[in-house]
Amino acid sequence: MHAESSPTSRELLELVFQVAGRLREGFTRTAAELDLPPTQAQALASLEGSARMRDLAEVLACDASNVTGIVDGLERRGLVTRQPDPADRRVKHLVLTEEGERRRAALLAESARSADEVFDLPERDRLALRDLLKSLVPADWHASCDPRQ
Repeated sequence: MHAESSPTSRELLELVFQVAGRLREGFTRTAAELDLPPTQAQALASLEGSARMRDLAEVLACDASNVTGIVDGLERRGLVTRQPDPADRRVKHLVLTEEGERRRAALLAESARSADEVFDLPERDRLALRDLLKSLVPADWHASCDPRQ
């Protein structure tokens, strides 16, 4: 049998889910305004400069086959192109198009504004919260993605 969790842990769990829900709601709303499914928006936000498909899969914690579908959607929207690696033609690099750069910038700016609303706290409290959260998240952990989005 498992030991019962403390009331504080249960309350923290509920509060973290509520905050995450508010952040996800803002991100999803912004993605919809930019005509992007949430997972494609997450991938777009993760791209900067040129990235290998494998690297994007790692950042999104997705199988490479899932990333292919996500990138297909971004490519259909004219937001990325796939460029062959000069040293290894099997490797594809993702490069944002001009429109991809524009939508990425809009996505990041609006997401930051939305986060400002969620974290409407004095700066010292925001910094303390950031430091506490950083202490709970391993440096190599990435959020998972759902290829159906």
